[in-house]
Amino acid sequence: MSLRSLALATALTAAPFAAQAWEVDMSHTQVTFEVSHLGFSTMSGRFTEFEPEVSFDPEDIEATEISFVIDAASIDTGWKARDEHLNRSDFLNTGEYPEITFTSTSVTQTGENTADVTGDLTMLGQTQEVTFNATLNALGPFPFNPEMQIAGFTATADVDRTAFGMGFGAPAIPAVIPVTVNIELTNQE
Repeated sequence: MSLRSLALATALTAAPFAAQAWEVDMSHTQVTFEVSHLGFSTMSGRFTEFEPEVSFDPEDIEATEISFVIDAASIDTGWKARDEHLNRSDFLNTGEYPEITFTSTSVTQTGENTADVTGDLTMLGQTQEVTFNATLNALGPFPFNPEMQIAGFTATADVDRTAFGMGFGAPAIPAVIPVTVNIELTNQE
C-alpha cells in the first residue's frame, strides 16, 4: 500500500492526523551504527541518550521536520574500554563536543513509502549535509489501543566520519559508518 493510500485509509477510520500532536515514542526509538573492525568482524553500537523532535503530517510528508540532539558520551558498544576510547579525542572528543545534532532542511518523497530526509549533521564542531533514506514501515491504529495512531519509520545514512575531522584509524577502520534511526510516533485521540 502506498504512503498516500495508507494515510487516506487511516484517515477514513480515525480523526484527522494533522490537527493533533504526534509524540516520539522513546521506548521504540533508537540511533544505532555499525563499524567494521579491520575487516575481521562488525561491531554494533548505539547512543542511549538523545532528544528527538518531529513535526509530522501524513497528508503532507514533505512538510515533515526532524531534529535530534544526541548526548555523544552516551555511546554504547557493549565494551567499556572501547566506549572510553570513543569518548576521547581520537573519536568523539565528548569533553569538548558533548552533543551531536541533526536538523532536517528538506524532505523529498521518493516513492510510495520512501523519502529522502536531508539536513545538517553537526559533530566535533563541524557541520556537513547528510541525507537519510527513510522508509515508512507502518501507519495506523495501535492493535492494543485503537484510540492511538502509530507511525513507524526506519532511516539510514552513510556518514563519512573523516568529513568531521575524525580520521583516527582510517582507512583500516572505515571512514564511512552506516547509521540507522528507527523511530515511532504516536497520536492519542
